[in-house]
Amino acid sequence: QGRVTSVALSPNGRLILSGSRDRTVRLWNIETGQTVRSFSDHDNQVLSVAFSPDGRGLLTGSFDNRLRLWDVESGKEIRAFEGHTDCVTSVAFSPDGRRLLSGSHDQTLRLWDADSGHEICFFTGHQGRVWSVAFSPDGRRLLSGGSDNTLRLWDAETGRQLRCCWANGERWFSLDMTTFQP
Repeated sequence: QGRVTSVALSPNGRLILSGSRDRTVRLWNIETGQTVRSFSDHDNQVLSVAFSPDGRGLLTGSFDNRLRLWDVESGKEIRAFEGHTDCVTSVAFSPDGRRLLSGSHDQTLRLWDADSGHEICFFTGHQGRVWSVAFSPDGRRLLSGGSDNTLRLWDAETGRQLRCCWANGERWFSLDMTTFQP
């Protein structure tokens, strides 16, 4: 068993999702602490996990440079997304669940269509690894944080960088935009 690298709580609060260095993703029952299901198709350690807004899907990012979309009920992989040239360190669902966002050590963010698997937009600007990504509550803005000590705000439709803030020499590893208002 590997070290846990990422966790998420299901929208209904009944399940915990964990990603680990041993390449596995596990669903846990929050009441019993028992494993409900394991997923193990990644070729390397899992660095990021997220639940879809409706709780029926989950998204994982890994050192194998891929993100994968899964069906919670069946445990089956729906789709693998390829395009990053280095490990995927952070993943997120848009508020409506139709788009996916990923950040990577390749210094990019990528916006994906969840249904087709196509890349919608490619974001560049970070001068180091992207460690964390998030959607605004309305899905119109994206936020990223990286090892270049910056927070970057992006327009999700145009791909344009709107703002860049320096983080005073500290690295940003986790971002939460549940209270973000543009």
